[in-house]
Amino acid sequence: MPPTHARALDAAPVDPALTRSFDLRLARYGDDLRAGLRACYGDRADETFERVLRIVAAAMQDRPEALRGLDEARLLAPDWLQDSRQIAYVAYADRFAGTLRGVEEHLDHLESLAVTHLHLMPLLEPRPGESDGGYAVQDYRRVREDLGTMEDLSSLASSLHDRGMSLELDLVLNHVAREHEWAERARAGEQRYRDYFLTFPDRTEPDAWEASLPEVFPDFAPGNFTWDADLERWVWTTFNAYQWDLDWSNPDVLCEFVEIICFLTNQGVDMLRLDAIAFTWKRQGTNCQNLPEVHQLTRALRAAARIAAPALAFKAEAIVGPQDLIGYLGRGALSGKVSETAYHNSYMVQLWSALASRDTRLLATALGKFPPKPASTTWASYVRCHDDIGWAITDEDAADIGLSGFGHRAFLSDFYAGEFPGSFAEGLVFQHNPTTADKRISGSLASLAGLERAVRSGDGAAIDLAVARILLLHAAMLGFGGLPLLYMGDEIALLNDPHWADDPAHAADNRWVHRPEMPWKGVREAALDADRDAPRTPAGRVLAGVRHLIAVRTSLPQLHAAVESQVVSGADRRLLILRRDHPVSTMAQVLNMSEDPVELDAGVLSGIVGDHPREAISGADWSLEVPSITVQPYQALWFLGPEG
Repeated sequence: MPPTHARALDAAPVDPALTRSFDLRLARYGDDLRAGLRACYGDRADETFERVLRIVAAAMQDRPEALRGLDEARLLAPDWLQDSRQIAYVAYADRFAGTLRGVEEHLDHLESLAVTHLHLMPLLEPRPGESDGGYAVQDYRRVREDLGTMEDLSSLASSLHDRGMSLELDLVLNHVAREHEWAERARAGEQRYRDYFLTFPDRTEPDAWEASLPEVFPDFAPGNFTWDADLERWVWTTFNAYQWDLDWSNPDVLCEFVEIICFLTNQGVDMLRLDAIAFTWKRQGTNCQNLPEVHQLTRALRAAARIAAPALAFKAEAIVGPQDLIGYLGRGALSGKVSETAYHNSYMVQLWSALASRDTRLLATALGKFPPKPASTTWASYVRCHDDIGWAITDEDAADIGLSGFGHRAFLSDFYAGEFPGSFAEGLVFQHNPTTADKRISGSLASLAGLERAVRSGDGAAIDLAVARILLLHAAMLGFGGLPLLYMGDEIALLNDPHWADDPAHAADNRWVHRPEMPWKGVREAALDADRDAPRTPAGRVLAGVRHLIAVRTSLPQLHAAVESQVVSGADRRLLILRRDHPVSTMAQVLNMSEDPVELDAGVLSGIVGDHPREAISGADWSLEVPSITVQPYQALWFLGPEG
């Protein structure tokens, strides 16, 4: 790429070092930017390329000096997100600490967990009233008023950076709120902004599109189009009537988002969670999800961001099947050129499935079908999040082990709703679809793992088992080798919020049952208990256990995310065995997903880690020169082979 494109910097005085950085980055990422734009915009690609260069050049000039230093540091450590010392924490700012200033005052808690990455759930200014949990954004350049200001966000980012932590925010790509300035100007008759949206004068085209479109929220937002009386047109609204889908085939929309991305990263944001990315491109006759142009758009956005602010990373929010999901990390020519990380939703779902069924075969089958990810990318592993759990288990995977997919999904819904005989769980059914019999589940990790029911019964043995399940799930997440996402409150075994429906704004959405306010008095008590030689309370025991697991994880290069976990078959169905072939040494993880002690042929492990491995969680040396070993109920073992 010729350095003459440095003329894009002519809009304002620049020093020679900045010009050199621009030219070098353009030489590295310019081809990706052009290719992504050409795939999406054809004849308009070249003009769009020049517009994007002007935007990123201006952003480079405006970028604070401290963030320019961070750019250089991460260019020197391109695997920073893959390092086993990375630990992410996910929270709503208001539920965690009231305001952004409040979050800043509680960073010591995150440091005590060795957290290096904070993801704050939607906090950009949403529409008034119902806003899909903040995902109906009215202004991408303002913070929700009750949380603070953009200056507060920048202050928080700076404090995080001072502590070696990074900040992640959500960026909703598919749609904006009906009250967004673009939509307001479209309704006012400005053709430029009408062209930002997909609108139709009558039902002819919407009905043609609907023939192949699924419904995301059939209960309360049926269909994909909404009549807007002010606009006097049908508007594409995939999610809710107040969320207007954007027309990404219009390059003006892309340029708007390049500006937004540059603005947010210049406030100190280190990662953007690309919300609803799978829906951004539309083609009639398809389900309008996961289309190839989605990845080309991401390629262009990432290339632009890498020129303006190389410290920024993307996370794809794509809850799709394995064959589609890998595209968000890059397949073929796009390998490693789109998002740096993506959610491994399947692993989360399959962990809960194995815990209920005491059977890991379905988990092993599902993991075995994942194509290899690009080595430079990172799975985001998690056990719980802000959302419900949808039982993303295919009929094909279930059939492979002799199960009915429909029957198993129904079993899981009943089990985690606490309705199946012998269930330990306390969850709530979310979005029951009587047509498909689909039922999703809301609930906190601790309540779904049995602690709420056990505490209510006062059964000490049941409490012990619940604590063991919680720590087992954390070990499964922390040991998977991606970026682990610790959801707010899980570190102290926070139970379902019994008052979730008291707020009228939440009463119709039971996902708020697992979005309670952080009980800081309880956190302090749990921390004091966790510091004892033998913690006494469930919260203290879980906190001590999570801290220990994190400390072990962060000491192990074997958990670098460039290496993938591979399922080892042939053991008892209650055991999940994962193998990680790292250059330092091979690692074998054993997880017992049942309340029973399970015998394991020692040869299964010795063939991977040798006869005398070290077990990292306990720190003990083991001998596998025995016929078998006993894996205790809900035990996790991380065996390390000799370094070679």
